[in-house]
Amino acid sequence: MGNKEGSLGQLGVETAVVSGAYFAAILITFELVLPLQSLIFPEYSSRASLLFLPHGVRVLSAWLLGWRAIPALLPGVIATFLYVGGMDILLPSRLFAIAIAVGTVPACFHLLRALGFDLFPNRIRPPCWLCVMGVGIVTSLIIASLTNLAFGSDPVEAVAYLIGDVSGLFFGMLALLYAFRAFGRHL
Repeated sequence: MGNKEGSLGQLGVETAVVSGAYFAAILITFELVLPLQSLIFPEYSSRASLLFLPHGVRVLSAWLLGWRAIPALLPGVIATFLYVGGMDILLPSRLFAIAIAVGTVPACFHLLRALGFDLFPNRIRPPCWLCVMGVGIVTSLIIASLTNLAFGSDPVEAVAYLIGDVSGLFFGMLALLYAFRAFGRHL
């Protein structure tokens, strides 16, 4: 029983950290990046951020936690949808988008593992950062396509989402590397 309580405690910590990071990344994106983007590129009419930091949180949490990233991300993603869309969160398209946001990246990492490409971190080999970036690019395309389908958005928006997701993942990876170095932990 103590082990189960420890696992639940660990999941609680993971959820607080990951969802907190996800929602903080959303606030930075919507309150800082998007206004700056509008000032720098006033002719850019898309609502997509060219630096979407939450995708970095999604990919890195799925890489580090595997399936546990789903419950860890869920409160942050729900809070994000409430922040952006209010009570429209209960619409089927929004619920579908939430499922896409939390499930796609962990599913991709586990599918790759099942196919013989285990990219999850371990102590035996160094991380393949290019592989993690590759998963981030592929999942960005999947998430953008499915989300655009759910919301009936213009397919051209997927390109803007890809740019924002990849840049957000890149900066998220840099932040993670610096955080691990600052705390004396190496991957």
